[in-house]
Amino acid sequence: MKTKSEPGLTQLLSRTLLVLCFIVWSSHFSFSQQLSPSSRVSLITYGPGNDDISSAFGHTEIRIVDPVLSLDRDYSYGGFDYRADWFILKFLRGTLPYYVTAHNLYQVAYYYQQTNRSIREQQLNLSLTQRQRLFAALEENYLPQNREYRYKFYYDNCATRPRDMIANACGDSLSIPSRSRMTGKSYRDLMNDYLNDKPWYQLGMNLAIGQPSDEQTDGWHAMYLPDQVHDQLAHATVRQANGQIVPLVQGEQTLFAAQQVFRKQVPFIFDPDVVFTILGVVVTLFTIRRYVRGGKVDRWLDRLLFGVSGFLGWFLFLLWMIRDDGVTAWNPTLLYLMPLHLPLVYWATGSNTTSRRRTTYFGITAVLILLGMFLSKVPGGVDVVYPLMLLVRCLVNFQPVRRGQQTPARVA
Repeated sequence: MKTKSEPGLTQLLSRTLLVLCFIVWSSHFSFSQQLSPSSRVSLITYGPGNDDISSAFGHTEIRIVDPVLSLDRDYSYGGFDYRADWFILKFLRGTLPYYVTAHNLYQVAYYYQQTNRSIREQQLNLSLTQRQRLFAALEENYLPQNREYRYKFYYDNCATRPRDMIANACGDSLSIPSRSRMTGKSYRDLMNDYLNDKPWYQLGMNLAIGQPSDEQTDGWHAMYLPDQVHDQLAHATVRQANGQIVPLVQGEQTLFAAQQVFRKQVPFIFDPDVVFTILGVVVTLFTIRRYVRGGKVDRWLDRLLFGVSGFLGWFLFLLWMIRDDGVTAWNPTLLYLMPLHLPLVYWATGSNTTSRRRTTYFGITAVLILLGMFLSKVPGGVDVVYPLMLLVRCLVNFQPVRRGQQTPARVA
């Protein structure tokens, strides 16, 4: 038995080693491939979608085609796993791993056609050396140990990565005329161009982002958006080995043209500007009526409004603290959605609260609200209507402290 088992074990180990070698060889085979002169490189730009917020800004991929090698592969830097552990927390922190995927264009074209998203292809005028350099870099990125990266909304995403890969492959020969030209728009402005028909998404994202989002962009930094990558590379040039300057994009075709349809709009009554305007008018009229008729200030209403504001403030402050890419830092919205409203509003509206305490709290709050309204860059009217509503509540609670003055009547 001993004599028979040893050759069997040796044979098993040999076969296992051969299988492992084959797997390693297979995984690196495409990486070692040399593109033929018939190969071509294209930039694929998908139009914005309306199915979820992740599709609202479009998408960019790099396509490598080589008929000699029977190769037709798209490289995408937009992969992520909805089933990842602590997905929501990682998404909010900006630490959700994104990764490179590779697929055939026609494997995904049906999805984009079904969701009415345009597909445009720009064939790039790259030399064989530049094509090979780009292909090798993409394949290296696609290796399991390299394919994950830390996604950053404005600075490192599925549009900037393809841009950088092309720029690195071209080196100094690439010239983008608009690279250093100021666009006249901030990161926030460019983002909002894609969110006008998604008002609640637009409101939420604008409340969450801070002053870094208001930095003015040049052409290079505006290319965090796929359409910007497409448009700016369309005017780029590349210097060939003989010194001749030629357009980077030697041809463009539309593989699928999205149909012009009326996007589904949020019903007027559910538009955030309308919702908050109605809320502001109702609260203001109720406040004035109660105060004028009986000198009454309802502490339950103050606790509700400022408690909710404080809760939202703590959430935004948490985003500021935990967000990895810094876009939620120095958020002026926190001046009127001040986190300390929760619990200070209870300190200022308790049954034993003094006039001095209430005046101090609501006086400071009124100043912060006015400052927040002045500094806020949230589009629409919500960051005006909602703070004004809070300001009205501050005014009816604000009382100069005089000796012998009684507090107004309180209604629970």
